[in-house]
Amino acid sequence: MAMAITTATANGRWSFTTLRSALPSVGSENCTRTRVSFPLSNARVSRRTCSKPIASFSGLCPLNPLISTGSADYNDFEHNFKIVDNGSRVFAMRHGKRVPKLNRPPDQRRALLRGLTTQLLKHGRIKTTRTRASAMRKYVDKMITLAKDGSLHKRRQALGFIYEKQIVHALFAEVQDRYGERNGGYTRIIRTLPRRGDNAPMAYIELV
Repeated sequence: MAMAITTATANGRWSFTTLRSALPSVGSENCTRTRVSFPLSNARVSRRTCSKPIASFSGLCPLNPLISTGSADYNDFEHNFKIVDNGSRVFAMRHGKRVPKLNRPPDQRRALLRGLTTQLLKHGRIKTTRTRASAMRKYVDKMITLAKDGSLHKRRQALGFIYEKQIVHALFAEVQDRYGERNGGYTRIIRTLPRRGDNAPMAYIELV
């Protein structure tokens, strides 16, 4: 073992052959505690050598090499890997999801919801898919809630979300007369026929 370490140090490179030569012989009967020092690191690793022969292989490491290599019926290492092939697809569970994805990344999804909110406040009623209508509903309610407060800070928050400035000023001017006595529930979703082409469920969303 000392000769192997000296040779590896002289060459300046670590090789698998040097490591195998540093290991104790296969035919040892007694389990003794030995120390193996690696030339590229100063740390010392303590290993216990067993009386049963250790099979050498190349490639991936098995799941439990200490148990499998010492067994009597050990032939190769492929049986240690777990292969799941049942033809099914695995999806992560979205527990308590609060944001519908709408098949878009976050920036595009926010832009879509801002555009739908702007159009609804502008026209009073629009037609879109049920999923989009349900997703934009809370944003419309929030804009109306900001308008009911009427402060300058709330107006600037609405200007940062709604695309058209004139809609914000009109909303802040008219919301007190229309929704002054109503606490929430400013929109209504009415289901309609599916869309031609892809059969997507459609709905009208309007201001109450």
